[in-house]
Amino acid sequence: MPISSENFRDVMRHFPSGVTVVTIKSPASEVAHGLTVSSLASVSPDPPLILVSIDHRATAHQLLETAGACFAVNILAHDQMEMSNRFAWLKDEDRFAVGEWTTAATGAPVLNDALAWLDCTVYSRFAAGSHTIYIGEVQASGVPRPDVKPLVYWNRGYRVMK
Repeated sequence: MPISSENFRDVMRHFPSGVTVVTIKSPASEVAHGLTVSSLASVSPDPPLILVSIDHRATAHQLLETAGACFAVNILAHDQMEMSNRFAWLKDEDRFAVGEWTTAATGAPVLNDALAWLDCTVYSRFAAGSHTIYIGEVQASGVPRPDVKPLVYWNRGYRVMK
C-alpha cells in the first residue's frame, strides 16, 4: 500500500525545484491562460523534449487536452516571486496584465524578461494519478537573462540561490 498524500508531500517539499509560469494557447479558448508550475524536466535533446505535469482540476489541463494546443515554459528569475504568485493565486483578474509578453513560434505567451523560456507543441501526454504529464517538443527558446539567478521553491517557500 502506498504512503499517504500527506507523507508524500512532506518528503517532496525537501526537493528544491525551479519555478516556471506555463502559458497556454489553445483553440478551446480565445484568451491565453497561464499557471505557476514547478514540475519541469528535460526529457530528450534529440528531438528536444521537456515535460510538465498539470493537475486534472486545472483549467490548463482542459486547454492542453484540445488538439492544436501549445504551451511555453517561462523559467522565472529570483526577482520574479510576484509573477509566480500572480499566476498561482490570482483568479478573477487578467494574469497577463503585469509583465511584458510576446510570442515565439507557437503563439503561446512568452515573458520578455524571464530567465529563460521554451516554446513547445504538445508531443505526447500521459495520465498519471491526479495529473497529466505533457511532453512538449521545443520549437523555439530564449535566454533573456543568462547571468541572473533562478527562483527556487524549497520547503514551502521561495529561495534564492547564493
